[in-house]
Amino acid sequence: MAKRKKLNSMRLLEANAIAYQAHFYEPSIRDARLVAAAVGFDAGEVFKTLVVIAPSANKPVLVMLPSNTTLNLKRLAKALGEKKVALAPHSDAERLTGLQVGGISALALRQKNWEVYLDRRAAALDTIVISAGRRGAQLRLKARDLIELLGCKLVDAGDDAAP
Repeated sequence: MAKRKKLNSMRLLEANAIAYQAHFYEPSIRDARLVAAAVGFDAGEVFKTLVVIAPSANKPVLVMLPSNTTLNLKRLAKALGEKKVALAPHSDAERLTGLQVGGISALALRQKNWEVYLDRRAAALDTIVISAGRRGAQLRLKARDLIELLGCKLVDAGDDAAP
């Protein structure tokens, strides 16, 4: 099990007086739906963070969507005003963010001013579970607190995944 030290994402939430609960799991688990099961939450409440490349943007953007959905690239491109967008390969996502896939967190990247797009389903939730910025650690907080802190733009970006 990963060490349970305080992460920068936790410090950020505390500095902004945002309540959260940390949940830990075996860091070898990489699939978002398995992470949801490991931390004991519904897959629709546990959000994964993807790095998306938009050709006309200065840098890639982050897209957060429920772990039980898949990214709809066409709908996301339309929401971003782009003709086309692409999901960054894992190696590029890690190089661009400085974080490991499975531990990419919009909270951990806040100081780097990434644009963050959040699937609309989050607005209907009281709480949301997201990566803490390291594999093996998730944070549960109020969805509205996350939206306000990060200035998330709500988009219709996900399709229900096959069971």
